[in-house]
Amino acid sequence: MRRSARHLFAVGWGMRTPRPVPEHLRERTFSLAEARAAGISSRMLEHARFREVYPRVYCLADLAVSDAEQIAAARRNLPADARTTHVTRLRELGYEHGELEPLHFVVPRDLHLVVAGITLHRTVRMPPNDGSGVCAEAVFVSLATTERLIDLIVIGDWMLRTEHMSVESLGRFVSSSTWRPGAAEALAVAARLDARSRSPKESETRAILVFSGLPVPEVNVEIHDSDGVLVGIGDLVYRRWKLLVEYEGRQHAFDDAQFARDIDRYGAFRSIGWDYCQVTEARLARPRAMVLRVHDLLVKRGYDGPAPVFGARWSSLFAPLPRRPGAYATV
Repeated sequence: MRRSARHLFAVGWGMRTPRPVPEHLRERTFSLAEARAAGISSRMLEHARFREVYPRVYCLADLAVSDAEQIAAARRNLPADARTTHVTRLRELGYEHGELEPLHFVVPRDLHLVVAGITLHRTVRMPPNDGSGVCAEAVFVSLATTERLIDLIVIGDWMLRTEHMSVESLGRFVSSSTWRPGAAEALAVAARLDARSRSPKESETRAILVFSGLPVPEVNVEIHDSDGVLVGIGDLVYRRWKLLVEYEGRQHAFDDAQFARDIDRYGAFRSIGWDYCQVTEARLARPRAMVLRVHDLLVKRGYDGPAPVFGARWSSLFAPLPRRPGAYATV
């Protein structure tokens, strides 16, 4: 059967070698404007070798988009004055909490823009920022409106330890922004933070012990023998009762050298009359049982204070902070 010239033209066009994608666009996302500048038309972008990440933002279909590049792609879809905030900014600072999407941005004006995978916040005054995302203090305040108390303690400890913020800088930010949602709540959590915590799991363990009503342990302090010789540094230390609470990550079990060091270390503590409680991920997943185990050890070593209480205070640790009406002005 004879085919029309139009059909042959269409077949020929479909079989043409696709226009090469410029090298500077192959390993990242790019905007429609960048594509056009590189000679890639809107129609070409409909080809299966491309995919749309966000409206008017594309990449090669087989590109593995990293978290950082996903955030960059979202920026290409937003106004130039948008800044990362909330868990998205926290991820940029180096701490992953929650899911990647929706990505959180904020603009200093009343702008209603609905994009799947992006949450756009609005504020009357942009917090201090570096041109990319808002300051750590603003991040912590925004998280205080949504996250559980235990997560805020863990994140706050991390922010202090990494020097992204200090208790003092958080106080100054809150004082200048009392009207921001989460400001009063964030300041209340600040009293629970400890910059000496060396890991999120240490922070989580400490919070669980304290909110059960057990004494507040010292954090990462030196322990010496009777001659003043350093024996080691304890994660969480109940000095009066000579008890250590140590979080043991997976590396302690699977790294032979670390395992051998742990044996020597705990042996040295025992030799000067100290006991210890090892906390693992599995034990941390059963917080009540972990608390009762620590309490039993404390009692065996002479503790006669209050027993753990798993009531309202304990439950508050695993819930978002209650909002404080009147603590800040309505924006």
